[in-house]
Amino acid sequence: MNLRDLDYICAVADTGHFGRAADLCHVSQPTLSGQIKKLEDYLGVALFERARSGARLTDAGKDIIEIARNIRENAAQIKTLAEARKDPFSGKMSLGIIPTLAPNIIPLFVPKMKAAFPRLTPQFEEDQTDRLTERLLSGQLDLALLATPPEHDALTQIPVFNEPFWLAFPEEAPIGKLKKLTLKDIDVDALMLLNEGHCLRDQVLDLCSAANNPPQHGLKAASLDTLIKLTAAIQAMTLVPALAVEHINFKNMGLSVSKINDVTAFRTVSLTFRRSLPRKDLTEALAGHIAAHLPENVSPLYRIK
Repeated sequence: MNLRDLDYICAVADTGHFGRAADLCHVSQPTLSGQIKKLEDYLGVALFERARSGARLTDAGKDIIEIARNIRENAAQIKTLAEARKDPFSGKMSLGIIPTLAPNIIPLFVPKMKAAFPRLTPQFEEDQTDRLTERLLSGQLDLALLATPPEHDALTQIPVFNEPFWLAFPEEAPIGKLKKLTLKDIDVDALMLLNEGHCLRDQVLDLCSAANNPPQHGLKAASLDTLIKLTAAIQAMTLVPALAVEHINFKNMGLSVSKINDVTAFRTVSLTFRRSLPRKDLTEALAGHIAAHLPENVSPLYRIK
């Protein structure tokens, strides 16, 4: 048994298919299948249920795959630690970003990364918080920009900035005449929300004290762009993060926006990573780089020491 065998079984577990796993590992399917069969013979148990539609982990396979993932992560950390000792600002670095943030923050700091970190090869991934967290824990991601605190002891965060919420509403709505809009002025039942799984949905419900009694209209969206267009189409209201306000022409959709004057009406965006990640200098430098390239409508929380 070697690390390559563990790569093979993890690839099959991730893809649910021997052919796709072989492509992912850059080997032929017979080679991958043969090595996994040898490993199963060595262990004396079947790791996968094989069918024409794909492959599923057996009960034994589910237990073994978790150990395999930990071993692969530890092995990867050995190489990463060695590289970090030589030069923490070189090599590959993977960064996950939540969908309600990615389109608006990437243009702010990514184009300037080459000059700031010339020896770094960044890779980016957009996904929802739960999946990014899973990939952080499994070692498939180094860092992630999230707007929720980690719920796992293996993860920690560097708060990077506070992003206020604005309210988008129909141009002629009475709420637009208020001189100082607060959360108490917002009719929760008129709010449009993202689908479950988006942290922005949970943040809006918590802010409006509606976590246990969400709007009942049943209209939800899978992306922030769709959410705003749906809000305009049915003349509803929705909360929009400040960075998105900078990039959307609300007037063309018949909407107005107003900042919410409430000390709690914001979300904190943090750089999240495993406590065991050896590249602390790079993590802190990246947090400072992101904070240094923010517009005036958000509040940076981190400065390079």
